[in-house]
Amino acid sequence: MRDLAWATAAELVAAYRAKLLSPVEATAMVLRRAEGLNPELNAFCLLDAKAANDAARASEARWQRGEPLGPLDGVPVSIKDIILTKGWPTLRGSKAINPDQPWNEDGPLVARLREQGSVIFGKTTTSEFAAKATTNTALCGVTRNPWDLARTPGGSSGGAAASVAAGISAMAVGTDAGGSIRMPANFCGIYGFKPGGGRVPMYPPTPYATLAGFGPMTRTVMDAALMFSVISRPDSRDWEALPYDPVQYQDNLAADPKNWRIAWSPTLCGARVDPEVAALTERAAKVFESLGAKVELVEKVFDDQRDLMHKLTRGLTDYAFHKFTPAQLSVMDRDLVKRIEESRGTTAIEHFDAEMQRAQLARQMNEFHQRYDLLLTPVTCVPAFDAAGDAPEGYGAREWYPFTPPFNLTRQPAASLPCGFTAKGLPVGLHLVGPRHRDLLVLQASWAFEQAAPWLARRPAVAERSF
Repeated sequence: MRDLAWATAAELVAAYRAKLLSPVEATAMVLRRAEGLNPELNAFCLLDAKAANDAARASEARWQRGEPLGPLDGVPVSIKDIILTKGWPTLRGSKAINPDQPWNEDGPLVARLREQGSVIFGKTTTSEFAAKATTNTALCGVTRNPWDLARTPGGSSGGAAASVAAGISAMAVGTDAGGSIRMPANFCGIYGFKPGGGRVPMYPPTPYATLAGFGPMTRTVMDAALMFSVISRPDSRDWEALPYDPVQYQDNLAADPKNWRIAWSPTLCGARVDPEVAALTERAAKVFESLGAKVELVEKVFDDQRDLMHKLTRGLTDYAFHKFTPAQLSVMDRDLVKRIEESRGTTAIEHFDAEMQRAQLARQMNEFHQRYDLLLTPVTCVPAFDAAGDAPEGYGAREWYPFTPPFNLTRQPAASLPCGFTAKGLPVGLHLVGPRHRDLLVLQASWAFEQAAPWLARRPAVAERSF
C-alpha cells in the first residue's frame, strides 16, 4: 500500500482498467495518508471521507461495467481552498469569510473533474486570499514542507504542493496569479503547470482574473496533461475564456527538441540567485542542449517588473476589498490589511498607466518569442526557507521571487520542473515559459526534460511512513 501511494494518476487508471485495483481501495489509501500526515504537514483544511467514498464506489461500479466517464475516473484529486466546491465552504484561508453560506455551486474546474468521475476528497490550505508566496494563516496555521518540516512549502498553493510531494494523492489543483503554482512546486519537488491566461475557465469573476491561471500540481507531466485536458473544457460562466481547444494533451506530448530555440536566463532581470539554485538550474538548462535544442544564454530579458506588478495590483486590491468591513479586516493577516490600506484611493489613471506598461511588456515578450520558442530561468532565488516566515534571510518580501510574476502579467503558460536538490536535501525547480497560447509546447518541453532527467526516484522521509 505504501508503493500505491506513489502511483501516478495514469497508473491508477491503467490498474482500474485491468481490474487490478479499485477506486475504493485507492481512495481509502489517500484518506489514510491524508489523515495520518496532516497533523504534521497541515496541508488540508477539509477532508470529507463520506463524499470521497461515495464517489469512489460510483466510479468502481462504472469501471466494473467498462463505462468510465473519462480519463480521470476514480482518481483522487484535492482542490485548493480558493475554488468553489459544492457542499464545502470555500473560506480562501480567511476568518473574514462567513462559513455559514449555501455553498451550492462548483467552479468550472471542479465541475469538469466531477463530470469525468474524479474523486474529490478534500480542500488544501492556502495563504489568505492567495495573497502571499508562503502558506501560513490565522485560520489554518502553518503549512509545512514534506522535505523539511521546519520549512515552507511556498504559497499560495502550499497545501496542494505538500500533499502531492508527501504521496497523499497523485494530483491536486492549484491557482497562480503571481507564481502560486510554480513556487510551491519548486519548493516541494513536484511538477506544477500554470496554463496560459484564459485556457482554463474560471468563475466567479475576480478583479485578478487576467493575472490568474488554475492548473495541475502533479508528480509527472503526463498526469498534468491528463488533468489539463479535463479542466480546460469550456464553461459558459467565464465569458473571457479562450475558445475551447479539444486537443488531448496527454496524447500529444512527443515532440522533437532539435526544433527548439531556447533562451536560458539565469537572472532574468539581474536577480540575486543562491549559488546552489544557480548551479542546479544551469545544469538543468544543459539537459535541453543534450536533447539537441539550441540553447542560448540571455542574461537580461527585461527590466525588473516588481514595481509594475505592485502598481497594477494596487488597483485590483483596492477594488477587491472595498466592501470589507472593519470587523472583517480586524481578523485578517496584518500584512494583507496593510496592503489593502495602502491601496485605498488608487486612481483610474494610475491603474491604467500600469495596464499600458503591462501591454508594453506583453509586446516585448511577443517579440522575444519571435527569436526563441522557450525561456528557461530559476523559479525562485532561493530554496525553501523557514515555514513561519514570509521571506528568506537577506531578501526583501518580494525580492526572492522575481521570475514568476512577469508571466502572469503577460498571461503566458509556464511550469516548474524538478531539477535537483541542494546539499541540505531541498528541491529546486527549473522555470519553463512558453509563448502565449502555446500550452502544448510547454507540456511537450516539460515531457522531454522529464524523460531525459527523471525526478521520481527520491521521496521525502516523512512520506515513507505507512498508514
